[in-house]
Amino acid sequence: MTGPESARGPKAVARFLRPRSVAIVGISSRPGSAGQNILQSLKLNKFAGDIHLVGRSEEPIDGRPVLKSPEELPEGVDLAVFTLPAASVRDTIAACVKRNVGSAMIFAAGFAEVGEQEMQDDIAKTARDGGLAIVGPNCLGVTNNVDGMMLHMLFAREALRFGPGSKPGLGLVGQSGGMLGHFQRAADGRGTPMSYIISTGNEIGLESTDFIEFLADDPATSVVVVYTEQVRRPRQFLDAIRRCRAAGKPVVLMFPGRSVKSKEAAQSHTGALVGDYATMRTLVEDAGAIVATTMDEMMDLSEILVRYPKPPVKGPGILTASGAFVGLSNDMAEELGFEFPPVEPATLKIFEDTLPPYGNYGNPLDATAGFTPTQLPGVVKALIDDPNIGMLFISFPINTGLVVQNFNKGMEGSDKPKVMVALGDTWPLAPDVMEAVRQSPAVFGRSSDRMMRAIATYTRYGRLLARTRSAAKPEPIKGLPKLGKGAQPEWLGKKVLAAAGIKVPAGDLARTADDAAAVAKRIGYPVVLKAQAAALSHKTEAGGVMLNLAEEAALRAAWDTMMKSVKRAAPDVTLDGALVEKMSPRGIELMVGAKRDPGWGTVLLLGLGGIWVEALGDVQLLPGGASEDEVREALRKLRSAKLLAGVRGAPPADTEAVVQAVMAIGRVMQTMPEVIEVDVNPLMVHAKGQGVTALDALIVTE
Repeated sequence: MTGPESARGPKAVARFLRPRSVAIVGISSRPGSAGQNILQSLKLNKFAGDIHLVGRSEEPIDGRPVLKSPEELPEGVDLAVFTLPAASVRDTIAACVKRNVGSAMIFAAGFAEVGEQEMQDDIAKTARDGGLAIVGPNCLGVTNNVDGMMLHMLFAREALRFGPGSKPGLGLVGQSGGMLGHFQRAADGRGTPMSYIISTGNEIGLESTDFIEFLADDPATSVVVVYTEQVRRPRQFLDAIRRCRAAGKPVVLMFPGRSVKSKEAAQSHTGALVGDYATMRTLVEDAGAIVATTMDEMMDLSEILVRYPKPPVKGPGILTASGAFVGLSNDMAEELGFEFPPVEPATLKIFEDTLPPYGNYGNPLDATAGFTPTQLPGVVKALIDDPNIGMLFISFPINTGLVVQNFNKGMEGSDKPKVMVALGDTWPLAPDVMEAVRQSPAVFGRSSDRMMRAIATYTRYGRLLARTRSAAKPEPIKGLPKLGKGAQPEWLGKKVLAAAGIKVPAGDLARTADDAAAVAKRIGYPVVLKAQAAALSHKTEAGGVMLNLAEEAALRAAWDTMMKSVKRAAPDVTLDGALVEKMSPRGIELMVGAKRDPGWGTVLLLGLGGIWVEALGDVQLLPGGASEDEVREALRKLRSAKLLAGVRGAPPADTEAVVQAVMAIGRVMQTMPEVIEVDVNPLMVHAKGQGVTALDALIVTE
């Protein structure tokens, strides 16, 4: 039985990757054509299943009959490879559905990528309704090294068939076939095994999500690498990553879009600062993936993870023979946001007893120019065995194979990750060096900068995976006001914050000037007066904010002035009244917020607030269920974090109160599904022990 459920998922992927029968639709007799490349690849890889040809040739091709139409195919062919132009795809898809074909790979371009969205959508619907799993269009092919099959439109080549005892490798999935080709060459050059290389193109059928689900359970795959330009089913994508995490398989993800302008958000700073890329990165890393930001980083991380799939939590031990590199590596570590742990006194004594007496030893460890190769095994072993060290990073001027052999001896018996760099850029290394490198358990490279960046991300990944959170669900918030749909006025937003436990200024909503005077008398002067309406998103620009009103006469005058100003600036807005609040003591202005993305889920935001939020964009994003420790770490990562510690005689700020405010907003998002956005700017942070005050608040509901 066929239907939409058979057009995607791991079973559909398995049928596509391991077909028992293949039809080449659109084949010609011209040598080097896409159809001929597919046919020759099947022969080179000794494909044992049935091969069917469909085309216009009157004569047999390669001794095989050529059918005139896909409607002549036998029932239930596993894979149809389309080697025909875009204009012919629609009818061919319909014919394949009639013949109950299991999957189709479409090479042709000329669909949504050139504006033909309607045609692409129509083809996708026909295939999905008929249970036909599509790969493409606008893709280059697939390589299955596990079973030995390569189907590529540009060339015929034998797959690197996995043999008995083969180690699991990378499963590579990407929307850009050209980028995958470059990655494949790099991996081949490094000797990194790859189980599958899958070009997905426009993804109108099978998507990266389906392939990740398949690879999560594939025994020949130990690391999943994904290049995706659009995730159509974010929640399922996150679930697939979690599935890999549960299986102990790292996922390396590259997703372009950091430089694309974020979606417009007229109502709040939070919406403007939480773009698609930022949301995606926060939540995929929370699910268990690591995001690479460059192709070099993606390649380096993938190679390290294939060799060492369990990243460390602790920082690396650095071994070099250059005092200059000690300084440079410390600079880079600070830039990249990680540290080199200090070694234990017993480890330090081994360094001092083994190496020349004039060295300055620690971590990073400079073996100095006076070392002898026979001293290296003991030093390496002491460094990698130190309990404070998470992994080993050797950056050395390697001139002989003997040096590498001694490094290798020191690494024996340790399962900690190991990376080795031969300094000297492209200076050729002697054959004995390369032979020792091939025998080494360390991942090998020629660029210390690249490897340093890779291990910084690798170690960060280890810390992400090691995070723990309480499984307990937060209790519903009591005493909440009734909210309408859309943007809520500030006075209602503050009632929600107060119910959640975030301090707001003393005050109340006034409908008249007399009401305002009564509120001010009750809470005490000086006060602030703010016009209130859900539609008045920019109160200050409309003249709707009056500060530091010291007595009743000033308050009444401000009321009249403000009402006239708002009427001129926003004649169609009907005010609820004005919020009268006690002026807050000064402090450091932060902003905290949250946004619920309809596809990806909830992220929390924390950053420098007030007027600086737009100018500097100094913010950190966290997943909606972040723990207190994660919020504290995000605070430390702010570029403005030093302000919170107290500068120029200012007292330290109450950062713990900030943490609790962020956690309270997280609780709002977890227990109030109707809330899609929260924006508190500024959150005034007072001196340590004096708490925080939410001076402005916007809540948006759906």
